[in-house]
Amino acid sequence: MLLKIIKKITGICGFKLIDKNLIKNSRLLSKNNLYSLDFIFEYLFENKMIKQLIQIGSNDGQRFDEINKYIKKYSTNCVLVEPIKIYFNQLKENYKNQDNVIFENLAVSVNNEINHLYKVKESKINNYDEHIKGITSFDKNHLIKHGVKSSHIEIEKVDSISIINLIDKYKNKVDLMIIDTEGYDGNIIIDLLENSNVKPILVFEYIHIKYEIFSRLIDKLNNKNYSYYKINENVVCFPDHQKIKLNLDIN
Repeated sequence: MLLKIIKKITGICGFKLIDKNLIKNSRLLSKNNLYSLDFIFEYLFENKMIKQLIQIGSNDGQRFDEINKYIKKYSTNCVLVEPIKIYFNQLKENYKNQDNVIFENLAVSVNNEINHLYKVKESKINNYDEHIKGITSFDKNHLIKHGVKSSHIEIEKVDSISIINLIDKYKNKVDLMIIDTEGYDGNIIIDLLENSNVKPILVFEYIHIKYEIFSRLIDKLNNKNYSYYKINENVVCFPDHQKIKLNLDIN
């Protein structure tokens, strides 16, 4: 009860409690990259190392999106995946006239276990800061932790696809995979590493992943000979052959 009261007070004041998963997960990431995500993206695209990318959780293609400018600048082939209909429509509008972009109105989940997502009602969205528009989750409590009132949350039914079926659909051609699914990132990547031989560069947000899942993910990355680096709220993972090709001093 006390914790709920504290969360409510901090939410009203515009603050949020630090997720215990963030603290635990950070302890598993001993390496910090000297470079920014922008620097790495610019290097990869400028040197034509990314021929096709998949972005899972694209939102509207602009809000909190660090890849948008590179997709447009370099006309890289890409698949943008967004399950929420209103954001999906905005996504298509923001990339109109981009022949290099394919859109998928889907959620990515393991064994199609996700058939609905929680989001803030459109009639209540302006009650919150801009960042709330980027928070849609399979877990209702994830929104509540960010200060959203339970009565302001609604369910949207979504179609889903597994990461394996998604990359199969595009002939297993993916050099870069960017994932932002508000805590489900780890499940998707574990599914990829366990059930596919495709080894793209991976970029994902780690701060909301449950510690048990994140610990398993780190083990899988190690077993697949990935090198991984924390950059702010993200982890960037390079397969060994890409790390050598990058020729960046990131140790």
